[in-house]
Amino acid sequence: MHYKRILLKLSGEALMGEQQYGIDAKRLDEYAEEIKSVMEKGVEVAIVIGGGNIFRGLAGASQGMDRVQGDHMGMLATVINGLALQSALELKGVQTRLQSAIKINEVAEPFIRRRAIRHLEKGRVVIFGGGTGNPYFTTDSAAVLRAIEIKADVILKGTRVDGIYTSDPEKDKNATKFDSISFNEVLSKGLKVMDTTAFTLSQENELPIVVFDMNTKGNLMKIVSGENIGTVVNV
Repeated sequence: MHYKRILLKLSGEALMGEQQYGIDAKRLDEYAEEIKSVMEKGVEVAIVIGGGNIFRGLAGASQGMDRVQGDHMGMLATVINGLALQSALELKGVQTRLQSAIKINEVAEPFIRRRAIRHLEKGRVVIFGGGTGNPYFTTDSAAVLRAIEIKADVILKGTRVDGIYTSDPEKDKNATKFDSISFNEVLSKGLKVMDTTAFTLSQENELPIVVFDMNTKGNLMKIVSGENIGTVVNV
């Protein structure tokens, strides 16, 4: 395998599938199958999942809600998604641990770096919920932070498009895809990969990011096997 330890970043919206809201059981099962397949090849998998399919703090703030309160609601939404993914994986016989940045001891372990690494070494999928545990930080920031802490080889950002384009390929038919791009090029071209805080943190720690289409079956396995799928952002 090309990568030994990965941090997979999934958006909450991806779990909606064809629905307008909530969690699509079919999409959840597909993701669990993809993750199981790479686990069976000996790849250590950690996951950070968003909560946008349930609640997004920034959206609440735009409607007059207190931003801190809204972000706390968003953190809880990521824990709900983490529990759903944990259940889907365990139904397939994959051992998992859910760790939360906010204390919910009845449903998730607290995030402890050394414990998370030990779980990975023992062949368990570790799902990180609760974002960073702080308001004003996105789950992109949580993904980069956790990836650095557990010494992941790469961040795999699963989206619904197959990489980074010159412009939004869903709106611009003439958009062209990058197979690889540097951090500096992303910034100079004003391309949207992650929020600025997360992206800068990844750049400073020389942690590569691969943006790929998670909804195409087999893509996750192709990436960890070293195939040129999606777009690689590197130093």
